Amino acid sequence: MLRTRLSLVTLAIAAVVGCTAVQGLAQLPPWELSAVAGILAVLIASVSKRTWLRLAAVTCAFAAWTAVHGHRAMDARWPAERDGDDIVVEGRVIDLPRRIGNDISFVMEPQGSAPSAPRGRLRLTWYRAKAPPRACERWRLDVRVRRPRGGVNPGGGDAERTALQRGIVATGYVRESRANERLAAPVCVDGWRERIAAGIDASVGAHDARILKALAVGDTRGLDASDWDVARATGVSHLIAISGFHVGVAAGGGVILARLLYAWLPWLALRLPRPIAQATAGLAISASYGLLAGMSLPTVRTLLMVAVVVLAGLGRRRAGGASLLAFALLAVLVVDPLAVLSAGFWLSFGGVGFLMACVAPRSAGLRGLLGETLRAQAAMTVTLLPLSLWLFGTASLVGFPANLVAAPLVSFVVVPLTLLGCATLAMPMLSGPLFHVAAWVMSWQWRLLEIMATWPGGRIGAAEGTLAATVLATLGAVWVFLPRGMPLRGYGALLFLPLACPARDEPVAGAFRAWVLDVGQGLAVVVRTRSHTLVYDAGPAYAGGGDAGAGVVLPAITALGIGPVDRLVISHGDSDHAGGAGSIVRRYPEASRLSGEPARLRLDARHCSRAPSWTWDDVRFRFLPVPMPPGEKTKGNDRSCVLAIEGAGGRLLLTGDIGKAAERRMDPHGVASTLPTVTTIAHHGSRHSSDAAWLDAVRPRFSIASAGWRNRFGHPHPSVIDRHADVGADVFVTARSGAIRIDFPRDAPPRVAREWRRPADRYWRE
Repeated sequence: MLRTRLSLVTLAIAAVVGCTAVQGLAQLPPWELSAVAGILAVLIASVSKRTWLRLAAVTCAFAAWTAVHGHRAMDARWPAERDGDDIVVEGRVIDLPRRIGNDISFVMEPQGSAPSAPRGRLRLTWYRAKAPPRACERWRLDVRVRRPRGGVNPGGGDAERTALQRGIVATGYVRESRANERLAAPVCVDGWRERIAAGIDASVGAHDARILKALAVGDTRGLDASDWDVARATGVSHLIAISGFHVGVAAGGGVILARLLYAWLPWLALRLPRPIAQATAGLAISASYGLLAGMSLPTVRTLLMVAVVVLAGLGRRRAGGASLLAFALLAVLVVDPLAVLSAGFWLSFGGVGFLMACVAPRSAGLRGLLGETLRAQAAMTVTLLPLSLWLFGTASLVGFPANLVAAPLVSFVVVPLTLLGCATLAMPMLSGPLFHVAAWVMSWQWRLLEIMATWPGGRIGAAEGTLAATVLATLGAVWVFLPRGMPLRGYGALLFLPLACPARDEPVAGAFRAWVLDVGQGLAVVVRTRSHTLVYDAGPAYAGGGDAGAGVVLPAITALGIGPVDRLVISHGDSDHAGGAGSIVRRYPEASRLSGEPARLRLDARHCSRAPSWTWDDVRFRFLPVPMPPGEKTKGNDRSCVLAIEGAGGRLLLTGDIGKAAERRMDPHGVASTLPTVTTIAHHGSRHSSDAAWLDAVRPRFSIASAGWRNRFGHPHPSVIDRHADVGADVFVTARSGAIRIDFPRDAPPRVAREWRRPADRYWRE
């Protein structure tokens, strides 16, 4: 019989299982029940002598602890009945505000005990801010707030989960008001971070400083969507977002400084033993770096491990690697059990754990070191691949060669030079050359990474992989890289088969599939035949500098495994439809482009009215003519391309933003069809669209409105929903459903196959 030994490692595993199990619940148990269960579990773990029972009790205790924290976090959210309220709030600006153009977004922590004040952090945007808030400042602001909410899409992030994990209880924007006032400008760590970032900008310029600032103080505000795309495609995101290894490098720098000091002043050894001084200096410098880096989860994990090593050294004890990691993990989960909601938690602890399990020193010398370095990098690339696919819907096979080049240069050249430059920032004669050399090395390396990002395997996806396949592949990766002597190691590769060869459900000839993505107040539709992919509209550009093309459409295409894009259709030039087009073209430059207003786009495109119909895999695509009135100036909305996609069993109409006037000019016989029809609701459900006569000719079975949650336009208008319902259509709205998948089988009518937001299978999701 296999016996389990009670240790820090087994306790940490039990804690992770308990915290993670709660995150699969659609509804949390009552907090009173969770509290009682947690107390009983702690008592059982304390008095029981059976190891398996004690571990089970620890699992239950951490599950109860997580449920209590989840209740507290959900109860602190802004009340749904007060969504859209205007309040005056006083608080402190935390972290680094992000400015794009004239707009600025920031996080505020309310201070004070007013009954109506939010009970947690606010993420706010100040449009056209004349006197933008800076880090650490205290402000009184008139803001309009609502509960956290975001799009839910294949391959996309979960804004509500992220808000829960980070303590964000409301989002909103600052209203122009005389009540807006800066109250104080105290000194804090975030202020130091902001000043250091400004110093690096002044030294080498904002463009060259963007990555140095990320490495020095965790300031990623200068990185745009294309930078992150390169980082993800080459697997070096962990180097840009300050990794635990960089904190270890800082600790090593502290040890070296202590050695140099003792070599210069040997009499210090009579006052304080050198090993104690080295350990203390390493911890102090790594802790300082961690504070300046924003105390991300990998930073906290490394600092905890360094602290345990230092304390063990001071007590003349040794601390093993696995025990160090387990202690850090337990400490994180005791303080914040909701940390398991963060992808960084799994990648940080999982990556270090895999290295400890899979890589053991084998031979000394340069050759042995090189061999172990290659093995360690290969182990990290392969073992984290299933986890990356599960967390992000995408992973990179280019990460192995890219990190072999990037990791040593960043960790042992760029980071030390940058940190030395920060330490000497008050002496520009010293800091300037250090920053310039670091920026030159990083610039040369980044150009190489941009080339590597175009290699095959830079972006691989798995079509909606399952948790079971992810777990099996992870176990297989660990099995393959176990130390020499373990039997049948090669057979671990077989556990990758469910993930590498998932059951494919591609449309057959004559059938197709469509996803209306949840992009807020905008439109983006992805259509897939058996072997071709079309994107109709690319969603909006966002105030923070991003766009739905990079943030929603491309991740969905990768996660669903349906790339590359063969054709991009932008209905017209409005930003909520064309804002993400540039990102899609940068990823898929070979895709042909059509638009109803090519002159308004920032890319080359042909006019859709001149495009002939075409057929992909027995599915016909054709643009329906929208006659222009003679002698009248037509609004941009009415210039939208209207695309009809007709398979053997059904038809999809993509209508852009056409209004009633354009609908009335269309030939009713041309829009009618004997095929069961699904249509997007024109102009997001504006009351000036969806003409009754047009709907009577189309007779849609399903109608889908792409609109933002509680948007200021009131889309979709109730009268529009009623008109679609009157002709027998079932109406879906992305704000309520999330992304919507519609299947058009060859031998059956269309059906709505999935809504990403419904049913609400996670307790944090609205």
